[in-house]
Amino acid sequence: MEDNYRHKGLRKKLVDEIRKKGILDEEILKAINLVPRHLFIDSGFLAFAYEDKPFPIGSGQTISQPYTVAFQTQLLGVKPGDKILEIGTGSGYQACVLEAMGAEVFSIERQKKLFTKTKSLLSKLGYKARLFYGDGYLGLPDFSPFDSILITAAAPEVPDVLFEQLKSGAGVLVSPVGDGRVQTMTRFVKSKTKTISKQTFGAFQFVPMLKKIAND
Repeated sequence: MEDNYRHKGLRKKLVDEIRKKGILDEEILKAINLVPRHLFIDSGFLAFAYEDKPFPIGSGQTISQPYTVAFQTQLLGVKPGDKILEIGTGSGYQACVLEAMGAEVFSIERQKKLFTKTKSLLSKLGYKARLFYGDGYLGLPDFSPFDSILITAAAPEVPDVLFEQLKSGAGVLVSPVGDGRVQTMTRFVKSKTKTISKQTFGAFQFVPMLKKIAND
């Protein structure tokens, strides 16, 4: 669980690279600089932890490219104290970036082995994000409403139940939408009258969001 000067230097270079790609929110950049990404990556990829690339983490899942993490986070417009639901915990890296920005994070993972591994890791690292094993398509109605919802897997369409769990009056949901190899990053905003507006922000690639929970 070492986080040494070399790791911190590599993180600073990563932050500089992401900034050059257009991420200008300093709070996001500070969070990326704080969270030790190498601790969320399998040992075979440790040497590349601070490259701006995704890597496999087991169970058919990946840790997202840091730029993608930053881009989705920027679309959320995170403020300290925001209550955020993440669909797709994965390695836990995105959840920790959100927590480092002062958010209260609730996160659902459908792969049991990955859930168990990530829950143990975040506990060891001292992060407070609340992790749940279950079906992301159902959300967490008992803890709603949420200021923001972030989907970190490709959804053919966003389930209505997630919009129901989003706070009215500028509640934001960000998701890659589409069932092909490439998805469209989309931001939805829920008004005070509960109408949903949307904007699109280009093409990205994510693993698919699956409906049934799995034990593999």
